[in-house]
Amino acid sequence: MNVSNNTTKIIIVIGGVLIAFFIALGVLTYVADKADDKIKEKKTDGTEQTDSVERDSVVINETLEGDPYQELDELIGLESVKEEVRSLANFVKVQQERKKQGMKTPKMSYHLVFTGSPGTGKTTVARIVARIYKDLGILKRGHMVETDRSGLVAEYVGQTAQKTNAIVDSALNGVLFIDEAYALVPDGGRGSDYGQEAISTLLKRMEDDRDKLVVIVAGYSSEMQRFIDSNPGLQSRFNKYINFPDYTPRELYDIFQMYLRKNQYTMTSEASSYLRQRLSYVVEHKDRNFGNARYVRNMFEKAIQRQANRLSQTSNTSREQLSELTLEDVKGAFE
Repeated sequence: MNVSNNTTKIIIVIGGVLIAFFIALGVLTYVADKADDKIKEKKTDGTEQTDSVERDSVVINETLEGDPYQELDELIGLESVKEEVRSLANFVKVQQERKKQGMKTPKMSYHLVFTGSPGTGKTTVARIVARIYKDLGILKRGHMVETDRSGLVAEYVGQTAQKTNAIVDSALNGVLFIDEAYALVPDGGRGSDYGQEAISTLLKRMEDDRDKLVVIVAGYSSEMQRFIDSNPGLQSRFNKYINFPDYTPRELYDIFQMYLRKNQYTMTSEASSYLRQRLSYVVEHKDRNFGNARYVRNMFEKAIQRQANRLSQTSNTSREQLSELTLEDVKGAFE
């Protein structure tokens, strides 16, 4: 009888353990699924900033194959920017040669300030610079980590330093690109703002990891000057400025043509003439928030959407119809 009771107790205990095990397994699976969902949400459209306030804007660009100097030359417009980047690369090469021959070389900073309006190619050139720095032996990996204030600043005391350090760690041996960096120092300088904590943490890491970290900060010219002037540490580390001019109407037209070629589209001569006229008008009446290349990309996307709506009413569409944008399509993009 005692044996039977003991057996029953053992079965009950084992059953309880198994139930607890499966409950715990179910909880862990649920947590893992939720974490995976969050990762997927962050990866979705990672190259674009969303309108959500609570977001961590962090994009890691791995090093691409190919010749970065050729890619720089192939960019539309930006002639002054190309000259500045080539000049920087030439200076580094000569200093490296002087060092090989036992000559003195001046101490230089590889950190950069990119100034200019939105959509003028700052992020694209920063990626190219990262690869050029790798080619020159300045950086081992040559990747680029893109972020902004939301990727560096946390909501509570003590968390910003940890968050900033994590971003810096991911950028080691590459470039950390901080877009709209002036947002770390709000206009008016609120004393309790955690942006200053992010700056202090960043400056310390730039010193501690000076041989394996390059930082490029970017934004509007006047705001970036205010940002640099806000801290002596920033002034001493960022002394190389590259200004990105707005695109001309012709350059914006060429960018639109580039989107056509890359996506196997063409447009009629009437559509082409209209596009030139509209871009000239838009540039003449632009404000400081004009999106430049981003604006053209949006116009291209709207034009091909108008084409799709138009062709949806047509049966047996030909290859030519599927590739050609008409005056109606391009006009619709500006409405």
